[in-house]
Amino acid sequence: MVMGRFKHFIAELLCGLALILLVHAQDQSDFVSLDCGFPENSSYTEWKTGVGYISDAGFIDSGINRQISTEFKGDLQQQLWSLRSFPEGIRNCYRIKIMQGTKYLIRATFFYGNYDGESKLPEFDVHLGANMWGTIKITNVSISFVKELIHVPSLNYIQLCLVNTQRGTPFISAIELRPLPNSTYVTTDGSLERLWRVDVGSESNIQYRCKFDVYDRMWWPFNFREWTGLSSSLTIESPSSNPYRPPSVVMSTAATPINDSAPLEFHLEPEDVTAKHYIYMHFAEVVKLKANQSRSFNVILNGKHWYGPYVPKYLWTTTLYSKDALNSTGGQYFFSLVKTENSTLPPIINAIEAYSVKNLLQSETDQEDVGAITKIKSTYGVKRNWQGDPCAPQTYSWEGLNCSYDGYNAPRVISLNLSSSGLTGKISADISNLVMLQCLDLSNNSLTGLVPDFLSQLQYLTVLNLERNQLSGSIPTELLERSKNGSLLLSVGESSNFCGSGSCKKKKNIVMPVVASTGGFFIISLTVAAILWVLRRRKQQHKAQEDTKPNVQNPSLESIQRQFTYSDVQRITNNLERAIGKGGFGTVYHGCIDDTQVAVKILSPSSFQGYQQFEAEMQIIM
Repeated sequence: MVMGRFKHFIAELLCGLALILLVHAQDQSDFVSLDCGFPENSSYTEWKTGVGYISDAGFIDSGINRQISTEFKGDLQQQLWSLRSFPEGIRNCYRIKIMQGTKYLIRATFFYGNYDGESKLPEFDVHLGANMWGTIKITNVSISFVKELIHVPSLNYIQLCLVNTQRGTPFISAIELRPLPNSTYVTTDGSLERLWRVDVGSESNIQYRCKFDVYDRMWWPFNFREWTGLSSSLTIESPSSNPYRPPSVVMSTAATPINDSAPLEFHLEPEDVTAKHYIYMHFAEVVKLKANQSRSFNVILNGKHWYGPYVPKYLWTTTLYSKDALNSTGGQYFFSLVKTENSTLPPIINAIEAYSVKNLLQSETDQEDVGAITKIKSTYGVKRNWQGDPCAPQTYSWEGLNCSYDGYNAPRVISLNLSSSGLTGKISADISNLVMLQCLDLSNNSLTGLVPDFLSQLQYLTVLNLERNQLSGSIPTELLERSKNGSLLLSVGESSNFCGSGSCKKKKNIVMPVVASTGGFFIISLTVAAILWVLRRRKQQHKAQEDTKPNVQNPSLESIQRQFTYSDVQRITNNLERAIGKGGFGTVYHGCIDDTQVAVKILSPSSFQGYQQFEAEMQIIM
């Protein structure tokens, strides 16, 4: 009896040491484990699984931290105690950096736990990037909803979005990403959404995951009334040739038919009968067979031979699967493990995984556009719910953006409306990277500085609205030309800070006035770089004025050309202090040159048709 207890103690000790070694052998450096709703900048290690969790606060800009009701915590793992809810916004998205091209098990967990005290079970959608992943329908206040996808991201980040479908407030408890060998779960197309992952013949009724599974997959206990269990206390090995590596604790139990002569049967009935599926069956012999015993069987799928005969290896894991997706016309998969004629023992099975093919066909927005619009958002601190993919899915594209869509190809940003968005500073150079932009509206903000030349390089731009800002300087010549020829609808509004033509460098501005006598009254026409003094009256009027004002010394009617600097113009008009009229394409200001009163006419920078008339007028007078 004592010896037996000692042996039992030694066995438990060795098992414990093996578990410790396994935990230390597991590399979690590439794990992403977010406890949603956990306080910012906080972290911990979940004692049951040994997984280290961090707060989700650094991966999303919205949502509210909440806690489930205390009565539901019990033996629940700690990452499910808190959650993040999203009472505001239609779409709220996490952005998580990952290793591009790596295969990941992506797991999202939802545990309601009556966190809001309303006992109202919500329903909402979850998106992965630009694609619909599925609908989350909470059916029990105390049961978690776990959604898993095996997926190879095409970018160096993923976006997981919660979408409000008006059937309750979206929330999420935990997000976990686990890298997998690229040699596992290979598909001809699409990603794999978990339907089943079961520990067949489990004697503990416990769910196993990390500390036991090197990939932190979840294994749910599964039994059937027509089966009986087999088990081994010894370690079940997974050879290096089998990268699936189901945990030993799962493989140490198996199911076999109660009736030795009966087949072992199970079936799968997916909700989507049109979907394709992959099935993985894991086998290991857990009984040391005697010399006169044998176990051999065939695998039958929907009445047709699928694999076999197969002989399980003692304490050695083998995984059977099809390299091509299964597709049943009736939407059901009936598996039957039938022993061969020479077998003395019935078939067994230790674990089963079943996945449906999930095609995420919609491409994310072109990455150049994503980078540009993300920097624009950061530069101006845009106060909009700009989360997730900017353009896709189309229903949830960002406010103020219009995009072009070409099937499943990457959408492009073609219109950006940031009117009345509180923008300050200069016009961001990142706008130049939106190379397909057709419409740009930056009106009614507080933008300053020059109108940049790079706007001229946007070859598809047809609408540009810069009205009601504090911009200054000249309008780029190419923009003016495109406005004149009708290829660009340009709106800059009334602003004394603008020059009407393409150049207004103060140090080099030279004005070429044309002066004619009108009895001491001159008209000066000015366009940023030019002042034009012009007599607009007829010779008869000039002569009559000479008769009535004999004491005024006037130049002749012949045009007189003089040069003025821009500072001269400011002095003449006292900084455009007094407006005395407004014409069809400009404002007229009062001014003085020595003792002579003059009228200064300024062409509006937004009146480009007027500029052509104004230019023609100067040419006639000169």
